[in-house]
Amino acid sequence: MIKAAFFDIDGTLLSFTTHKVSQGTIRAFDALHKKGIHTFISSGRPMVLIPQMPVSFDGYATMNGGYCFVGDKVLLRSPIPQEETDRWLQYADKENLCTMIFTEHEMFVNTHSNPVANSIRDQLEFQMPPLLPTKQMIGRETYQIIAIMPADRDKTVTDMLPHCRLPRWHPQFSDLVNANNSKASGIESILRHFGIKKEECIAFGDGGNDIEMLEYCGIGVAMGNADDSVKAHADYVTTSVDKEGIEHALLSLHII
Repeated sequence: MIKAAFFDIDGTLLSFTTHKVSQGTIRAFDALHKKGIHTFISSGRPMVLIPQMPVSFDGYATMNGGYCFVGDKVLLRSPIPQEETDRWLQYADKENLCTMIFTEHEMFVNTHSNPVANSIRDQLEFQMPPLLPTKQMIGRETYQIIAIMPADRDKTVTDMLPHCRLPRWHPQFSDLVNANNSKASGIESILRHFGIKKEECIAFGDGGNDIEMLEYCGIGVAMGNADDSVKAHADYVTTSVDKEGIEHALLSLHII
């Protein structure tokens, strides 16, 4: 029996077209809550970038599992090793790369003029973080970095940062997190808190950074708008976010 449901945000809860939660998803959440099923966010976003939504959540696994909490109780803090955060920032400064960092409660970007960063802002519909020179970011405890660079740099960066991983979900940029962190590890911390087994939960996602949680949970659902590489790791492929994918899957799987 399903006791918990975990949801990615972009392309899963929020449409890339409307930037809103659909009416079908609102109906699905109402049905989940009436059955006593807990609902959670599992996202690469930090809390400061999670918008108000017309549905409620019992807890949050944010920054790809690096910072997880329920109410005022923090269940997991797993920052990037400080020396590797600083090494990345020195590399970004030397190579003139645009980068964002997410601390526990803040976020910063080193330029407001990068076209890729501005396209991310527009695609995800958020305000650009405060500007901070790269060298002034050094020394700050960081839970996630956005590395704006093509995929052909990934190996160079992972070789340079052996205790980090790059869960890339976009061709022009990648998240950069502690190697121990994933959406699956974040979900594990929440399930442990509630005493729920992984076989008793369902996860919904559409991006490359969702693969671990789709494989970890009892049922992994890939949205119809997901890449085939993501769908290959799912137990069920639903319709797209713009065609009521969440509601469709929950009805088809007889969870609601």
